[in-house]
Amino acid sequence: MQLIEHSESPRYVRLHDDDNVVVVVNDGGLGEGARFADGLTLVEGVPQSHKVATVTIAKGDAVRRYGQIIGYALEDLRQGSWVQESQLAMPAAPELDSLPRCDAVPAALPPLEGFTFEGYRNADGTVGTRNILGITTTVQCVTGVLDHTVKRIREELLPKYPNVDDVVALTHSYGCGVAINARDAYIPIRTVRNLARNPNLGGEALVISLGCEKLQAEQVMHENDPSVDLSDPWLYRLQDAKLGFVEMVEQIMELAETRLKKLDQRRRETVPASELILGMQCGGSDAFSGITANPALGYASDLLVRAGATVLFSEVTEVRDAIYMLTSRAETPEVADALVREMDWYDRYLQQGAADRSANTTPGNKKGGLSNIVEKSLGSIVKSGSGAIQGVVGP
Repeated sequence: MQLIEHSESPRYVRLHDDDNVVVVVNDGGLGEGARFADGLTLVEGVPQSHKVATVTIAKGDAVRRYGQIIGYALEDLRQGSWVQESQLAMPAAPELDSLPRCDAVPAALPPLEGFTFEGYRNADGTVGTRNILGITTTVQCVTGVLDHTVKRIREELLPKYPNVDDVVALTHSYGCGVAINARDAYIPIRTVRNLARNPNLGGEALVISLGCEKLQAEQVMHENDPSVDLSDPWLYRLQDAKLGFVEMVEQIMELAETRLKKLDQRRRETVPASELILGMQCGGSDAFSGITANPALGYASDLLVRAGATVLFSEVTEVRDAIYMLTSRAETPEVADALVREMDWYDRYLQQGAADRSANTTPGNKKGGLSNIVEKSLGSIVKSGSGAIQGVVGP
């Protein structure tokens, strides 16, 4: 990515020489008549982070940002005018059966040796970056009790255990009668189970259940699981309480304190950077994300990979329209095929829901200057860095 910024006030940012729109930087936006150093003059007011046409764009012509086509003008756009979502037609989504594959695989960069961090090594060999008490659930019905309890644990118990960073409630939306044997139901169930095994929880997670739900606690925690310490009581059923809400809260707090005492004994130790696993997700996109936070994350991703760490880059919905850039970086044809597989899943998902990809972006994205999912995709993928895509993990 080439960054071209006109630094005089007022300011805009252009990413590539052939971009015919630029993004206004000035806080609060600019009014009609504002004139840039290169002579570009606004013919109407433009909010901060929104786009300005640098040349006259005729109806039907391509609108370019990031050096890529983000739309086609639905009307003539005057030089210096505000380019808005309603004035653009989205390009067709890239055809999955004709994507470039493995044609721009980056060469591996020299490894970075000797980098370490201070982490918490667990009995199962995993390493955490924090020391947290996790309390997971089997059903959404217990969320109210748990949220109240977690607040009290944080206020009343955590100060007694200075080596514990926090307590978190791992809640979800599964109801009592959910069809746990339905096709693909194993995916959310496995997700709930694996969250309780997060290395930051140190194998000390608790389970709060109602007691009558289909998803039973044993499906969330297994007695033969070496990553979770089940030597102390690990399960509390709300229906076992004899008195009511206050008793429930007090008994959960007693169980939590037993775990807090053990977590408080954990100590950081020096471990190699290769033990790190970093997951990257959306932080709330706007027109600046693709030139500020996301490239910084991508640069950090490259450094971590060079140090032997693993970086997971996600969000199928945000890469569909720029998938050709990722399949080009796929290390092998098998990896490219897997990327296509996930994009095909997303296309079918939208079709089943009688929706299309324009459902993304969000109102907040649009307020921040993003016109459509194509522009959002191009800014999102830079979180993945510049290295080869080495694998694809499906749900």
